[in-house]
Amino acid sequence: MKKSRILRIVLVLILLGAAGGLGYRYLQNRGRPGNILHLFGNVDIRQIQLAFHDTGRIQRILVQEGQKVQAGELVAELDPVRYEAAFAQAAAQVAAQKEYLARLLAGSRPEEIAEVRARVKAAEAVLKESEASHRRTTVLAKSQYVSMQQFDSAEAALNTARANLDRERQILTLAVKGPRQEDIEAARAQLKAYEAARERAREELRDTRLYAPEQAVVQDRILEPGDMASPQTPVFTLALDDPVWVRAYVSEPDLGKIAPGMRAEVKTDSFPNKTYRGWIGFISPTAEFTPKQVETTELRSKLVYRLRVYVCNAQNELRLGMPADVWIPLNQSPPADVKSTADFCREN
Repeated sequence: MKKSRILRIVLVLILLGAAGGLGYRYLQNRGRPGNILHLFGNVDIRQIQLAFHDTGRIQRILVQEGQKVQAGELVAELDPVRYEAAFAQAAAQVAAQKEYLARLLAGSRPEEIAEVRARVKAAEAVLKESEASHRRTTVLAKSQYVSMQQFDSAEAALNTARANLDRERQILTLAVKGPRQEDIEAARAQLKAYEAARERAREELRDTRLYAPEQAVVQDRILEPGDMASPQTPVFTLALDDPVWVRAYVSEPDLGKIAPGMRAEVKTDSFPNKTYRGWIGFISPTAEFTPKQVETTELRSKLVYRLRVYVCNAQNELRLGMPADVWIPLNQSPPADVKSTADFCREN
């Protein structure tokens, strides 16, 4: 008897719970026409794992968790000493190579050419003196007034003077013509290499400062000043709350009733008396099985299509993962062009 009484009580409680759920759904749907598609979903946002492009020790972090940052705002800095030194070295190499190339393009100075001409004249005088000495030694050698060693020395001196004169004349020719074109082109190529290295060093120095890429909210502050940063280690997680959207799923029979650009209304349990304006921004081209977290009256094994309903969130009330109900009136024509979220929220 006691067991049957308990079973009756449990059955009554189950019936009351079911009646309450139906009543809640009735109150939610009361006053809504039958040509409205009701979907369930969750608020979704994009996230950025923001990291330095360089490796180094973090010197400063300028924002806190929950803080809103603007696009281009400085949020953190690395210790720049090593990168400043590398940039200064690269800049010095560029300056030195520019001076070397300018010297090649200018060619020999008039003073340098005059100096080589003077050395040529001196070599000519030495040759003239050697020739005279050689002639005298030759005459004396025939009469055996000088030894053969003296004759050989005079002949060697003559040959040396001729070689010196030929060398000085070649140097004069090179000085007048100036550097070879190949040397100039090689110097230009080396200058370009140094300039590329300088720009790389400049970019690496610039990368010691970390900027917010878009307007966002700092969701997580992962590293702190003194930590070692690298491109593989995020410093912040940024939440892009503009735009936000509701990720919902529509069954295949209802897929033909909607199209991108159609207006929608969104409601949440957190703000039950507030309706948010939105529009369908994306419908997935491929089907998938119903996710477990989606509650619908259809069987979970049926295929559904994912869609995004962009929502105006001027008061920043919609948060990541928040459950939401989406109501899409079906008695509307899709717009000719799909507007951006900012344009839609401004016009509506």
